[in-house]
Parts: sequence; C-alpha cells; structure tokens
Amino acid sequence: MLKEYNPYLEEKNGELYLEGISLKKLAQEFGTPLYVYSASYIRDRIKGYQKAFPGALVCYAVKANFNPHIISVAAQEGAGADIVSGGELVAALKGGIEPSKIVYAGVGKTVPELEMAVDKEILMFNVESREELFVLNDIAGRLGKKARIAIRVNPDVDPKTHPYIATGMKKSKFGVDFETAREEFKIAKDLPNLEVVGLHCHIGSQILDVSPYKEAVEKVVGLYKDLLKEGYEIKYLDIGGGLGIKYKPEDKEPTPKDLARAVGPFLEDTEAQVILEPGRSIVGNAGVLLTQVQFVKDKGIKHFLIVDAGMNDLIRPSIYDAYHHIVPVERKTDEYIISDVVGPICETGDFLARDRRIEKLQRGDYLAVLSAGAYGFSMASHYNVRPKPAEVLVEKGSYRLIRERESYEDIIS
Repeated sequence: MLKEYNPYLEEKNGELYLEGISLKKLAQEFGTPLYVYSASYIRDRIKGYQKAFPGALVCYAVKANFNPHIISVAAQEGAGADIVSGGELVAALKGGIEPSKIVYAGVGKTVPELEMAVDKEILMFNVESREELFVLNDIAGRLGKKARIAIRVNPDVDPKTHPYIATGMKKSKFGVDFETAREEFKIAKDLPNLEVVGLHCHIGSQILDVSPYKEAVEKVVGLYKDLLKEGYEIKYLDIGGGLGIKYKPEDKEPTPKDLARAVGPFLEDTEAQVILEPGRSIVGNAGVLLTQVQFVKDKGIKHFLIVDAGMNDLIRPSIYDAYHHIVPVERKTDEYIISDVVGPICETGDFLARDRRIEKLQRGDYLAVLSAGAYGFSMASHYNVRPKPAEVLVEKGSYRLIRERESYEDIIS
C-alpha cells in the first residue's frame, strides 16, 4: 500500500525507509517535526509530464514547496517555474530556474514585485485584471522593457474539489470573465510596453477527475482560435495545473497520461506551445512529515496521541479537514485503537487526524504523515512561537539537510 503513495517508500523488517534511508534514523539525527522528501520521485513526476505532453514547458508551481533545493531538482529536469509572488521569484531563481522559463500569476502583484519580474525578463505575466495591464505597462515603460503577457481567463468550470481551492469558477477572484476576455486582449494589444503572447487558465487544485480539464481546455482552445483569426500571435497556451494526488488509501490518483488523453484532442491542431503548472502532483507524495509521540492520553470516551507536529507545521487538516494517511515509522504491535492524532498548539482545531484507526503507540514512538510534500512547509507558521521544522532531501541511499531547524532567536530577531 505504501508504494501506491510513493514507489520509493517501503517497509523493511517493520521499519519505514525512503529511497533506502531509515526514517527513524533521520528523526533521531535531525529531531522532529521533520520534513523528508524523495528527489527521485520528483524527477519521475516531471519526466511523466514531459513524456505525456511532448514539447510542453512544465512549470513547477513553487507555491507547493518553495525550498530552493526542491526547485533545483525540478530545474535539473528542465522544468520552469510557476510563481505567484516576488518571494517565489527569488526562490525560483535561487533554485536555478532560468527567467525565460518563469510564468507569473496572482491577483495582487505589487509594484516592487512587478518591477523585479520585469527587470528579470521572465517568460510571461499571467495578468488577472484590467487594471494590472495598465500598471504593468507603466512599469515596463519606466524600466525601458517590454513585458510579455497572457490574459488569465476564467472558464467558469466546476473542478469538483474543495471550494477553497477552486479557482476557475465565475465567482472566483482569479482571472477575467470568459465573456469579456476579448476586451482585455484588445486593451493589452494597444498598450505600447506590453507584448501579448499567451492565453492562460487554471481551474483549481487537488482535482482527481480529469473531465473538468476537458471542458476548460475545449473552451480556452476555442478562444485561442478566435484570437488567431483576429490577428493575435498567441505563442503560449497555459492550461494550468491542479492535478490531484492520493491522500486516502482509496483515492485513485490521475496521471499526466490521463490528463493528456482528456485534453490532447483539443490541443492537436494548435501551434502554440503548451505550458503546464503542476505543483502538488510533483512534490505531494514525495514528502513525509515525521513526528514523535509526546504523550498518550485516554479520556474514556476519547483517545489522543499527542505529537510534536501541529497545525503550525501542517495546517491542511485544520483548514480543509484534509485527510493525511499516518503510519508508524516502526511497527511494534498488531494492536489497534481509534485515536485522534493532535498537536501541541493551543487550539481545539489543532489535529492531524481524528477518529483514526491506528497502531497502539507509546510515548517516544515516531509517526510518518504521508502526502506532506506539498502545502506542508510552505504553509507553516510560527504560531505559539514554534520554530519551523528542518527539511531533508534523500536520493538513492544518500541524504542531506536542505533547511536547518529554526531557533527561537530566528523567530523573534
């Protein structure tokens, strides 16, 4: 079952290993909470997209995990970057991504962020509002540059995911309405410091059914063809990311091949280069969060495993009621119990799992929270003045620390 999450994750003599490295050894050496990532898994996932979409540019969504060492693995495989902030631009560049492979979306880009990206001459700005066109034009003119842009259109497609991560519906804050998109393109075409080169859409995240992509891409390709007839030179067709991953044991995880089969027929007769923006599906199941049991607490009607990782380290269960599969790092018993796995944070909503059937554990035992490579560390906080975890990258039997654990001084300095 573990290999369905990550083929490099396995159990040997009752103990968990990732790419041949003992997770118990890493927990003991670096302490917990600890994020551990598989580099080989990341490489395999990028190659999977490249094989499914020959000639496409795979832009890794930095929001999923911004560690420059993770980004560097993606860069080594020829990936670009999808960014949504100035900080993510800095992280992408530090990770070795070429500016010519960076696309920049986001509804609230600030002037300093836009200035930095224009100066670096990134591949393309995915513009999300009419006002942004005018601001970007002024900045590019002031810097003596020409900014390449795509318009992010909102295809009004239900991605069948959590409402907080659905981005392609009409009521969403993202993109411009499909019906008015031509007006935005006309305005952009007339602005002297902008070059219209692309069309962009992104419908959401953690999408397990590829049929919404089919609907969205069909609509976007129709608009693309109309724009060509109107004289626009659309070089890039950015169809976004959002492909879901396996969190629950029963989840069926779609593959890049599944996505290609769904949208390929609509892309066959387009000359524009396809851009994809996968994030979660690249790093999600590359990572595990290791945590240690601090106390076992039985209140009669409720049993608790109190661990040292909380909502400050992995907030997805608390804000999305998201499921993460949790397994012991070292299997010691065949006894099971129904328990809540909770953290040390002073909030009732601080939990990693509720009413979970799990092996009977003791103080000092280690747990591995699976599917933690995406939106784990990147959404971590300092709540309760708790230091952010260390991060380790493993590959083919070797490992290295890619982020030191913070100290209290790091937080309050």
